[in-house]
Amino acid sequence: MRAVRCHELTGPNGLKVDELPDPQAGAGEIVIAVKAAGVNFPDVLITQGKYQFKPPPPFIPGGEVAGEVIEIGAGVTSFAVGDRVAATMLFGGYAEKIAVPVDAAIKLPVSISFEIGAATLLTYLTTAHALIDRAKLQPGDSLLVLGASGGVGTAAVEMGKCLGARVIAAASSKEKLEYCRVHGADETIDYSTEDLKERAKALSGGGVDVVYDPVGGAHTEAAVRALAWEGRLLVVGFAAGPIPKIPTNLVLLKSCQIVGVFWGAFAARWPEKNRAHAERVLAWIDEGKLRPHVDAVFPFSRAAEALERIERRGVKGKLVLVPG
Repeated sequence: MRAVRCHELTGPNGLKVDELPDPQAGAGEIVIAVKAAGVNFPDVLITQGKYQFKPPPPFIPGGEVAGEVIEIGAGVTSFAVGDRVAATMLFGGYAEKIAVPVDAAIKLPVSISFEIGAATLLTYLTTAHALIDRAKLQPGDSLLVLGASGGVGTAAVEMGKCLGARVIAAASSKEKLEYCRVHGADETIDYSTEDLKERAKALSGGGVDVVYDPVGGAHTEAAVRALAWEGRLLVVGFAAGPIPKIPTNLVLLKSCQIVGVFWGAFAARWPEKNRAHAERVLAWIDEGKLRPHVDAVFPFSRAAEALERIERRGVKGKLVLVPG
């Protein structure tokens, strides 16, 4: 089979397409013929050796795929050869075939394309865990989404609306903010030209209930200052690069919470809860309530280009790789 491997921890330019042996299904595993693989910001970090886990080169990046089951291992009863599935993994997704444990996979409705299936699980399940489990988002709450035109940002805008929140999308250009409105944002903030704290407080009537922050950097402190009494800031990631240092007197004065969101650890500790979120997300997509956006589809041979676009934050929604 062909696979995209990272040979050096130098970022996207360390990627190369290699020929490798086909994987075999072990006990409790299925082998998936990959039709599409999602591209995410952690894929950039892992090729730089900067992610939470650091596989030694050469390794195959990629944390989510969609495709068809072509082999089942001993003891597997929940899947059959020919099933359409989506799956998540720590890495290994940029390959024509991959073996995964059955707990990592879920059946994909016929109404959902492989490209959409590969662009859904990581971003929308991270967001479901963040908004439902960690923030306890309630109908009528105000939700400020930073980096709102990116993969997890789009998921937060759409899912916030599904959960009944009033969504304020913050991004860095008018084009990105128009995209956010198409995906359901009630209000928008261009934080390249507007004061994030003041605009968020004005649009929310004094302070936002929840901030969804996959960006970090300088915007985080401004977002904390925009929180309402007993607000919650969700720490999702640090796409801007620097990890912010928050003055803790703000937490005291607002009686607010800074809440970590580590979806991967949640999924490993609570697989049944994670599966329930996945079933809910796929049902909402099937019903048209969520609309994952694929900005572009690249062949494996252009994987480096795809990661470079993610690194430049030049993507609305998600990018997808396909073997062909």
